[in-house]
Amino acid sequence: MGTAEQMKAYTRIPPFIEIMDSTLRDGEQTNGVSFLPHEKLKIAKMLLDDINIDRVEVASARVSDGEKDAVGMICRYARQVGKLDKVEVLGFVDGGASIDWIDSCGGRVVNLLAKGSLKHCEGQLHKMPQEHIRDILETLDYAHGKGFGVNVYLEDWSNGMKDSPEYVYEMLDTLAGKDIARVMLPDTLGVLNPLQVIEFMRKMMKRYPDVHFDFHAHNDYDLAVSNSLAAVLSGAKGLHVTVNGLGERCGNAPLSSVQVILKDQFHAKTNIREDRLNDISRLVEEYSGIPVAPNRPIVGENVFTQVAGVHADGDNKADLYSNALKPERFGRKREYALGKTSGKANIDLNLQELGLELTPEQVAKVTQRITELGDRKNIVTQEDLPFIVSDVLKHGVPDDKVKLVSYMVSSAYGLKPVAGVRVEINKRQYEADAMGDGQYDAFVKALRRIYEDTLGRDFPILENYGVTIPPGGRTDALVQTVITWNHGGKSIKTRGLDADQTEAAIKATFKMLNIIENSSDN
Repeated sequence: MGTAEQMKAYTRIPPFIEIMDSTLRDGEQTNGVSFLPHEKLKIAKMLLDDINIDRVEVASARVSDGEKDAVGMICRYARQVGKLDKVEVLGFVDGGASIDWIDSCGGRVVNLLAKGSLKHCEGQLHKMPQEHIRDILETLDYAHGKGFGVNVYLEDWSNGMKDSPEYVYEMLDTLAGKDIARVMLPDTLGVLNPLQVIEFMRKMMKRYPDVHFDFHAHNDYDLAVSNSLAAVLSGAKGLHVTVNGLGERCGNAPLSSVQVILKDQFHAKTNIREDRLNDISRLVEEYSGIPVAPNRPIVGENVFTQVAGVHADGDNKADLYSNALKPERFGRKREYALGKTSGKANIDLNLQELGLELTPEQVAKVTQRITELGDRKNIVTQEDLPFIVSDVLKHGVPDDKVKLVSYMVSSAYGLKPVAGVRVEINKRQYEADAMGDGQYDAFVKALRRIYEDTLGRDFPILENYGVTIPPGGRTDALVQTVITWNHGGKSIKTRGLDADQTEAAIKATFKMLNIIENSSDN
């Protein structure tokens, strides 16, 4: 029997997997993360409209007035676009108080949190199982009386199956016949491995074949994705995820990883639009303040960057180093890093994309310079190439058309920083001054005045600003500032290096302005 036949014999993959995103509820339990109401609305809209997620869990009931505002905004929007049934709120077995709270926000679906282990039932609620089941049934009746759809979480189900399975069965024997859309099985403490998930899920499926089970993974052992897939292989019809794997402690199963493995490895069907996964990752990264690791699959900055020159050579000749995870699938593109291991092939591909034609001898000189920079641990980007070419060859690339003549920035306690700037653009000088929220912000606003008010030209929009300081606490160490700009829908990333952070940012800014100025002539 072949591998495919063995898989079919031992697994029961549903024809369609429903994906519920809990970024706005469980993901917000990440330490230090708190979304503002308008941020929650924007994330929810992107998830529902652009990602085409099946359901979103947007909050816990009765948390705060700000949370109530956010849920109300999301529910009003969802009602307008006919997706209110996709918006869910975590509620509690609290005599109907959670149901009333959700109802006042305009919500119509509650994810009712019940106890899935005897330890939690007795240790946290101080109740016997029959008492807790009675309370759940009363809350169910109350929710149904309000016209609510109900899903039920069995909190700590994983430990329940390990330590008190008879309690779990007693709970589900009662609930399985009730008007409950989904029973959601959380590995609340992230303690399971895939073999245990398969064992426990199969017991659930065998005993309750007509119940729609969701699985909710946590990543304490770095097994959230593996456990989610094990649940699907055992018959779970739904999975819970978060954008970028946000969540309490080590987080939850990441949306992007779960999606691509379901599709590519198990040929499961979902509704997810993969070409927007990078966009939602960037949005949540911005609002959460939690950076995405550059090597995180699918959405990390470096995951579609080839570093080794032999890889670039193989791609150039016969696409030898690619797999099903093609960057275009996710709205991205393949890049070829520049450094000591990049080699001639990487540099050739980058030069081609920039439209720079060099002789083999010139390419060899540029390759040598990039290798030297890589040996000193300098980061080289595609945007740096024209400057390296100009520096190495001393011809073929125009001199800077935008030059900083002079500037002054000042700050005082209790006052906004002020900047005065004089620049030369195409051999004519201009000057302006402005106030800002910081020294660099004031500097950029002065530049913007020159471009927009004096020259009547668009000035790029700053998308991201990052500062890297070498470890060790040296205050005189060089600072690398990396800035990403958007100009005409195109992203431009430039770097500046200096002992002064503002000066490093200014260098990166003028690199960007010269890139734009030179490209406008082509």
